[in-house]
Amino acid sequence: IKVKIPFGNKYLDAIFSVPEKKPTYGVILTHGAGGDMNFPHLVSLAAYLASHGVLCLRFTCKGLNIAYRAKAFKTVVEYLKLSDDYKLSGVFLAGRSMGSRAAASVIRQLSQENDDDDGFIQGLVCLSYPLHRPKLQSKLRDEDLLLIRCPVLFVSGSADEMCEKQLLEGVVSKMKAPKKIHWIDKANHGMAVKGQTADDIMEEINVQVFSWLRENVQLEHK
Repeated sequence: IKVKIPFGNKYLDAIFSVPEKKPTYGVILTHGAGGDMNFPHLVSLAAYLASHGVLCLRFTCKGLNIAYRAKAFKTVVEYLKLSDDYKLSGVFLAGRSMGSRAAASVIRQLSQENDDDDGFIQGLVCLSYPLHRPKLQSKLRDEDLLLIRCPVLFVSGSADEMCEKQLLEGVVSKMKAPKKIHWIDKANHGMAVKGQTADDIMEEINVQVFSWLRENVQLEHK
């Protein structure tokens, strides 16, 4: 279902992937610095989640300013929270590359402003989190991650030029939040692996994300 979400004096293009049964949980998903919500990995994940009973709302926000992207993400969270069509118990924020940075930023902001006392945000999914610029490992983008308290899943390629394996493991060991890393073996930042089809990799990502969501929702709702 296509929707337009008011954002300032503009609209954000978004698409709901709706499960057959009434969903209790949702995932809000956005893209990286390039591309839009129709990036194949996002389309595949949204369809997989919806087919497994999780509502997915993915949106496009162009712009390379992280604060702007975070503001847009926050607007989408509010939109879904106030939606009359879908009364959700909670959502997970998810993004690919820069989109995952924006998601992390929103969660940190909401927790610091105490805007999320009701526990609407259940966790964070980072696909190809861009921990540093290529070849610039000395400057880590880890400040938001270290302040987050909700569960976090990282899905990264072990050969990601923007997220060196040891560096992410180091950051994760310092995080206060419950966290998990799933490494896609030999994948680069775009999640491509020589000799493997994109479909196989997408399937691996989708299965990992869904099983982690299920674990985290069950933990809280036994």
